[in-house]
Amino acid sequence: MASDDGLAIHYTALERGTPVISSDGVQVGKVVEVLDNYREHIFDGLVIETSSGERRFVDAPEVERTAERAVTLNITAAECAQLGPPPRQRQAVGGALRRLLGRRR
Repeated sequence: MASDDGLAIHYTALERGTPVISSDGVQVGKVVEVLDNYREHIFDGLVIETSSGERRFVDAPEVERTAERAVTLNITAAECAQLGPPPRQRQAVGGALRRLLGRRR
């Protein structure tokens, strides 16, 4: 758990730009998208953007904690560097509803 990441929150409350911290305390990126199985309300993972601008997919089991000011992972920064790109054709949380209502992040 990060030292001052705020209160724990549900994954659907995560905001774009929230810092993502590895298990060894390194900021490895920021949240770009939260992915879930919309119909079953199951958290699939996060798309993060690294400081170099690369997008990587963090699978749900690698997310230790979602909080107001940070996401903490249970993998190290070195392991994060090995993560692959985000999957195609996945639905972001509320994606269809946001498109219907014209809301963009």
